[in-house]
Amino acid sequence: MAEVATSRTSSATSDQLLVVIDPVARRTDGESVRIAKDVLSAGAAGTKVCLPDSAEEFARALARRGSRRPVVVGDDRALVRAVTLLHRQRELAGCALSLVPVGSAVSLARSLGVPAGAVAAARAVLDGAERRMDLLVDDSDGVVLGALRIPPLGGPAGMPEAGGEAGRPWLRTCRSLVRTLVPAKPSGSVSAPEAGPARLRVEVDGATLVDLGQPVECVSVVPDTSGTARVEVRPASVGAEASPLLARARTVTVSGAHFRYRADAAVSGPVGTRTWVVREGAWGLTVPVR
Repeated sequence: MAEVATSRTSSATSDQLLVVIDPVARRTDGESVRIAKDVLSAGAAGTKVCLPDSAEEFARALARRGSRRPVVVGDDRALVRAVTLLHRQRELAGCALSLVPVGSAVSLARSLGVPAGAVAAARAVLDGAERRMDLLVDDSDGVVLGALRIPPLGGPAGMPEAGGEAGRPWLRTCRSLVRTLVPAKPSGSVSAPEAGPARLRVEVDGATLVDLGQPVECVSVVPDTSGTARVEVRPASVGAEASPLLARARTVTVSGAHFRYRADAAVSGPVGTRTWVVREGAWGLTVPVR
């Protein structure tokens, strides 16, 4: 892992930065990485740049940051990796992260308020303010920053037809998600039987929102800014569209047939049960001052 230290006297900020540049970002958009590094080095009192070549080196760089403020240059996966590492080290409470989004998968970063573009994002690192946000933490110590999704069982053919998607953006999301979770069939292979909608029990703060007897098309859990998560369950329907089941909760448990789920950009499972708990204001991200 290469490290480069730069420093300058600055009246604008006394921040000491640790800039960790994800290897994927270096491979996909070296020019944006160079611009971000130049802006940060010019604007901070002291900048240490780390170029990890693996997840292990990425973790070591964060662990050895000392009093420096960590800045991740990379995509959504790099951001989630950094939050996960700091959470498991129990250091999230006292550490504000900054991000310069580089790569093709940066929709989570933008939804959290990080500017697009290397220059704007780097300036936000220097001049922005920390915003504390809620975090979903599961019983395997995994984290969710933006959204948790559980699709139906089986392949895309088990979903309603595309013609029924008009005015139903949740359905398009679920169909797209299923396609990412189900591997393509090899040529000449025999199709497995379609499993259809999922049969899951969804409990919110100990109360059952939906039980195994009601098949569901999609479950989504999104951390809010009030110490709770927004839970939406779309029951499977025949004919008229069934109304979604909505709730807010601090604890969400999903159980039943083994299922896979998408937490931000990562797919996990299959699991038979999983519980997510909202940690209010658990992590901080530097965003532009409004």
